[in-house]
Amino acid sequence: MQSSPTTYDVIVLGAGASGLMCAFTAAQQGRRVLVLERANKIGKKILMSGGGKCNFTNHFVEASNFISANPHFCKSALNRYTQWDFIAMVERYGIDYEERKHSQLFCTKSAKEILAMLLSECDLAGVEIKTHSELESVEAIELKGHSEKHQHDDKRSRYLLNIKHDQQSQKLQCQSLVIATGALSIPSLGGSGVGYDIAQQFGLNVTQRRAGLVPFMFSDAFKARCERLSGLALEVEVTCNNQSFTENILFTHRGLSGPVILQISNYWYPGDEISIDLLPGLTMADWLLQAKHKEAKSLLRTVLTKKLAKGLVAELQSLFWPEQADKPLAEFSDKQLMSIGNTLNNWTLKPSATEGYRTAEVTLGGINTDEVSSKTMEATKQQGLYFTGEILDVSGHLGGFNFQWAWSSGYTAGLFV
Repeated sequence: MQSSPTTYDVIVLGAGASGLMCAFTAAQQGRRVLVLERANKIGKKILMSGGGKCNFTNHFVEASNFISANPHFCKSALNRYTQWDFIAMVERYGIDYEERKHSQLFCTKSAKEILAMLLSECDLAGVEIKTHSELESVEAIELKGHSEKHQHDDKRSRYLLNIKHDQQSQKLQCQSLVIATGALSIPSLGGSGVGYDIAQQFGLNVTQRRAGLVPFMFSDAFKARCERLSGLALEVEVTCNNQSFTENILFTHRGLSGPVILQISNYWYPGDEISIDLLPGLTMADWLLQAKHKEAKSLLRTVLTKKLAKGLVAELQSLFWPEQADKPLAEFSDKQLMSIGNTLNNWTLKPSATEGYRTAEVTLGGINTDEVSSKTMEATKQQGLYFTGEILDVSGHLGGFNFQWAWSSGYTAGLFV
């Protein structure tokens, strides 16, 4: 005998940020809600985000912070549930937070506080959550006796789910089914493609997907340079496909990472080059010509170590002026210095690949937003089927925007399920 009822108003697949938000919002509307999570723990991605401090939103959230085939799709949900609404809940729970660079908001203590807040809201609203729950199949229940336009008033179940919970098979029914399963990013934290499979089962189109907010790898000689510089970070401007970001870059054993690389990776495609300005805001050609007049007897590497790390200067020297390594600046022609200066402001590199979904923070692409209502998150051709969070073709920049999309889309769906 099963102790819990098998029929719910709403079943949410996925106990991540958008799934939990949707669940307690729906329960607050008087709906009986069950959340199914395939992992052994809830909210793994929340707990690891922001180095364990959870960059839960940003003070400035606009549609331009998001990437989608339809740049307008996210606007309705972001306006319905804003960053200020989430901040108000954080403050109501007495969670200390701080503002960092680029208006990013982080917990002062731990991401555990954000997860605890969401679970408290679920508990207060009467949401039931089951972990270790693997979906085996889902099918639509044919409803007879109601016209199409009156189906929203029809309280009968629309979906039948077969699940395995703690190795026991169970059948569940619901009127509204919410797909909040996340995407392909970081499979070790529960990322999978099951949500896409469900979408395609019900005839929804899924756009091409790729890893986003992800480090770059190199297969040429530059990889060895990265290994030698591993751990070095500095603020640079990186440009690719007419998009530019200024933030820290980090050299790693595999290639390049750091916030600026994660940001630009969203706009990079295989075969593209990236351009790195090592000293943004400073025209290095002019600066080097001035240095030649002021410090004519100094070596170029000596002068550059005033601006850049010694190890990086050594690598640049071996690349761009190896024959003049031990010549004083006076022996460089103005043309040579201008060429080196221009290169420092526009260092062009071609990554061989990204690190892929293993370390990607988001999945770019997803459920085609043309087939989902921006007002309700319901599939336009499949009543009672809703999508929230990362599974949709909406991806935010680094800085709390993906969490804000989770809160906003989850809340919006929760109002209408």
